[in-house]
Amino acid sequence: MKPIKSNFGTLNEQEIDLYTLKNANGMVVKITNYGATITSIQVPNTKKELVEIACGFDTLDGYFSDEYKKNAPYFGSTVGRYCSQIKDATFILNGKKYELAKNCGPNNLHGGAVGFDKKIWAVDATSASENKLKLSLVSKNLEEGFPGNVNVSVKFTLTNSNELTISYSATTDADTPLSLTNHTYFNLSGFTTSIENHTAQVYTNKRLKIDETGAATGEIIDVSNAVDDLTKPKKIADAHNAMNDGFEHFYVFDTTEDEVTKVATIANENGQLSVDVFTTEPCMLLYTGKYTADNLKRENGLKYGKYKGFCCETHRYPNGPNIKNSPKSITKAGENFKSTTVFKFSF
Repeated sequence: MKPIKSNFGTLNEQEIDLYTLKNANGMVVKITNYGATITSIQVPNTKKELVEIACGFDTLDGYFSDEYKKNAPYFGSTVGRYCSQIKDATFILNGKKYELAKNCGPNNLHGGAVGFDKKIWAVDATSASENKLKLSLVSKNLEEGFPGNVNVSVKFTLTNSNELTISYSATTDADTPLSLTNHTYFNLSGFTTSIENHTAQVYTNKRLKIDETGAATGEIIDVSNAVDDLTKPKKIADAHNAMNDGFEHFYVFDTTEDEVTKVATIANENGQLSVDVFTTEPCMLLYTGKYTADNLKRENGLKYGKYKGFCCETHRYPNGPNIKNSPKSITKAGENFKSTTVFKFSF
């Protein structure tokens, strides 16, 4: 069976589609080809009722409201060419300096002014099924200032083990920075409470140091026994209170490109719903939505806002093009970029 396809809206006179994936357990994931964006994740509760656990909107218009554009939370989007911040919006590659858009203070964020999250992706209709969707995109040489013509694809697979697997692949005809992630915000309590009531565990004692502009320096900090040490499960509210701030932490792992590694577990307050995160990526941003605007809500009234959703963004090192020996931050001409992240839900 093919995924359910419906109209999501119109952009520049082009129809935008929404695809609904389902598994045998009643779990539902909705994805639009605008930004290769996850708009909804629903899981059944103990009464077999579907509960929304992801920030997003039911129509394309939601992603173009003044409130959303002003806050720019990137709900559910596929981010590229290079996610997170590149310091001073510049990098030097093969002796040449490249200038990028300064769309986050002095830095470049999430690929620039018009990143992959704002592109209309092509859908591979031949491979689409009830539980699988593949989208692709061509990024031209010097688009947003990045070198090389890049062909990129992302495949979403929803298994009967309640795993949402996101697999990325790309090729380039010139050396280029490449780091892709998915920017879904989760609330495992169905937005009835804040995610401060969730428990978080991250399986590393290492994170990257961030400078005053929000860019990674390349220095790795040992957080053992610190307030942001999550090697043992910790209630997010307790960590927030100890830090007097929310999480925007880039944790680093010893991963390999060929095998997914379990890097995090987040559970709601009663433990009835949890998600394990597995990835091939060397870094994960744990973000608890401290900048999310409180006036954002789904069309049915479901309210988002500060600490109402968390992200587990797996990717290469932020500011990787400017960090010596940053793992896999540059994809060379003719190489195959590949990356896999799995969100495994237990309910």
